[in-house]
Amino acid sequence: MFVWSKRLVGALLGLFAFMLGVFLFDTAPDSISDLKIHTTRWMALNYLGLVIWVFVWMIDQTRMRGKNVWVWLVPFILAPLPTLMLLVLYLQRRIQ
Repeated sequence: MFVWSKRLVGALLGLFAFMLGVFLFDTAPDSISDLKIHTTRWMALNYLGLVIWVFVWMIDQTRMRGKNVWVWLVPFILAPLPTLMLLVLYLQRRIQ
């Protein structure tokens, strides 16, 4: 891929590991629903990582085709999956 570099991947994986460590060790001893809080944080962290990964993929695909990805940023923040589908359809259309 055009956008990825070892430095970027290392930084993102390091940030993920750091956040996971914060979530694992940041627990209240007298809390009733530690598992629910941990599960919610884990799901949110994974979703955020997936959204970042998909947007970097979008940057890569639009750069390779000479298109502008920043037009798609606001719709992507509001609704990631439909925007991703529309972007793929937009990039696959025939050039006349």
